[in-house]
Amino acid sequence: MKPRIKLAESKTPDGLPLSLHEQDGDFSMSLGGQELMHSRASASELYLGSVGVEHLYRTKAPRILIGGLGLGFTLKTVLERLDAEAIVEVIELMPLVAEWNRDHLSELNGNLLDDPRVHLQINDVKRVIRKSHPNHYDAIILDVDNGPRGMVSETNNSLYSRKGLRAARSALKPGGRLAVWSAGEDEYFHERMERAQFRVQVVPAKVHERAKRAAYSIYVGDRV
Repeated sequence: MKPRIKLAESKTPDGLPLSLHEQDGDFSMSLGGQELMHSRASASELYLGSVGVEHLYRTKAPRILIGGLGLGFTLKTVLERLDAEAIVEVIELMPLVAEWNRDHLSELNGNLLDDPRVHLQINDVKRVIRKSHPNHYDAIILDVDNGPRGMVSETNNSLYSRKGLRAARSALKPGGRLAVWSAGEDEYFHERMERAQFRVQVVPAKVHERAKRAAYSIYVGDRV
């Protein structure tokens, strides 16, 4: 087996090292030495994209917001399921993550950033949602952290607060969907989503397609 190679490194807003690695054609990102994502364990990210837009199969020219680019797997699934007139806004906080996708991950999913439907913005997704016009998006898909509790950045906690969820609901069109990736179930987050007037379901997601059990959860909230 070939050695694991560090391709690049940066720091999060909280000062933690974020690094990109490659080994035998597989890629991973780590935060503070802890692996965040791996190209061989992408089933939950792919499923997040699918669940996030499955309600739009008859919608023409939908507008989607994706918070967090990562290795590009959620974006991949979203683009596969939308028509040619769709607008997909990808909000990534870390400029180097976008650069890594273009430079190091071009043969993985990085070339998806050249799709004319994709509009990449280096920004804080909390700010983008908060400043969005009401009834603007058909779906908001969030994979910016370890779930409803901030890991990459503590400030992400406000995304999942009552105020953050109300902002997301306002930015969604009636019938729009909020989908949030989580490393596990969180009953308090479920409750906050319901109080923000979402119809909530928790969908189990596997690490690998062939895994016998689901390890992660996707919170799906439809605006009512």
